[in-house]
Amino acid sequence: MTKNGKYFLRPERNDRDFKELFKHLASAGAGRPVDCDGFPEGPWTPDLLAAAITQIDPSGAGVELRTVQLWFQDNEKGISSENIRWLSRIFGCNDPEATSEWQAELSAARSSLLAKRREKRNAKESNAPEVPDLAQPVHADGTSVPQSDRARDDANRRNQRFSLARTSESLFGGSPLNLPSSVFAGAVALGFSSYFLGIHQATFDSLDGHIKEVGFIWAPNWTFLFMVFMPLFFAIVAELLVFWKYEGRLHLVAHSDRMDSSDTWARNVEASSCTFWAVFLICFLFAGVFQWIGVRLLPLVQGAGSIAPDWGSLALVQPEVISVPEEIVFTGFAYFYMCVCFYVFFAGLILLYTVVQDFEKILAGSDDMQKAEHQHEANTVGARVMRGIFRCTVLGIFIAICMKLQSTYLASSGTNIVRWLVGDMTSIFNTGDEIHSLADYSAPNHFSSLLIVLATVFVFLYGASRLGASGQFHVLMGMMVTTVAILVASYLLIGVFAGFSILLSVAVLIAIYGLFDPGFGTWNAVEQRDSQSVS
Repeated sequence: MTKNGKYFLRPERNDRDFKELFKHLASAGAGRPVDCDGFPEGPWTPDLLAAAITQIDPSGAGVELRTVQLWFQDNEKGISSENIRWLSRIFGCNDPEATSEWQAELSAARSSLLAKRREKRNAKESNAPEVPDLAQPVHADGTSVPQSDRARDDANRRNQRFSLARTSESLFGGSPLNLPSSVFAGAVALGFSSYFLGIHQATFDSLDGHIKEVGFIWAPNWTFLFMVFMPLFFAIVAELLVFWKYEGRLHLVAHSDRMDSSDTWARNVEASSCTFWAVFLICFLFAGVFQWIGVRLLPLVQGAGSIAPDWGSLALVQPEVISVPEEIVFTGFAYFYMCVCFYVFFAGLILLYTVVQDFEKILAGSDDMQKAEHQHEANTVGARVMRGIFRCTVLGIFIAICMKLQSTYLASSGTNIVRWLVGDMTSIFNTGDEIHSLADYSAPNHFSSLLIVLATVFVFLYGASRLGASGQFHVLMGMMVTTVAILVASYLLIGVFAGFSILLSVAVLIAIYGLFDPGFGTWNAVEQRDSQSVS
């Protein structure tokens, strides 16, 4: 519910004490501004809450940050009547009637906390053993450690152990710009390094007598891939994870489970630990070390290789431009950067799969999701998640297209990749043109790009089958599935026949439009129809 542009929760009139009630309201984002979809902008933090109280205090004094931090901590500290008044205005969204209701609710919760403290203190005084139980953990003063504290300590010890799944998930935390900017910076560093080494633009005389451009900046699988598509993919995954953990998930779980929402999500991520390790070994060991040795190191050392010449083997055809040791070092850094980026890419796909799986579990375990109000909320959250997954799928296929285009161009007779694509478009109007055979060279990028397409499409189809079950979203899902199918077909047909680039251009234009509007204009109509069915 929304009041005065803020997210409002009505008092539930239960017997929660102040600590329990406050944690519930803070995690739900009660009193926080809402976005265009009616969702709060996230949970309360001590800094945000202290700033909000200062804004509504006419004197500007507000409440000290340390005091607000004590409310968030699991301690026995209470709250004063004056501060209850401020919290009532925050949770009541500055509505007089709602503020009065929350003032009564918070006062009752404070009384409940005081009563529990007195009972706990009396129980200690009457039942305190003279000799503490040695089988039970005790404090330095001889008092037993509460069960809740022991459970929390056990959880902290588990968190202190290294977990690849949690570490990978944390890479997408914080600002959605952190990871994309790091990847972009790495690509820029490689570009500058290629310029300093003189391989940013380089040509050689191919066997058919053509002068072929094989410079680093002409390779789309090292420029467009890491400077555009990969950063965009990471930004969308990071934004979707933040939405799911702090907004979408909290709107779907039962009110009693919101306190444990972050712990449940962490357990779901941890459950995929073996998958993260498998992807880590494949990306770093096989796609990184072994591929670099087989594709770059051995051909440079032996003086010949089976792959088409490019910037990574330029020392073999243009030794006056770059030496073999320099080429080995540069390709080593480039492949290390590549395997790190692709591990994070596949980790993002795993997390997208986990979001869909978590969504499905929440719906399966809810008792009241048949109500129209809750179903509308689930549809809204599910549609936003699916739009994010669709955008990631499109970007993942774009990445695969860049890889296959580069390896296909290197085995062709084109002088540079732009002229090669333009020439392919015009070749359907000319007779006698033939497609260059790839039999002369091996193309490991073909296999790598196919794996990326398969993994990306699998996550998309899994999400579509779980999140697109509602009949009201069949049109929306149909447009997404059609776009992905056209894009995959254009990827598979690269280099297969003359004029393939025309189909590829059409598919890319459709997919780019889908990045900006995944519903292709149908989402607003679906949302209005869904809202009318609720009302």
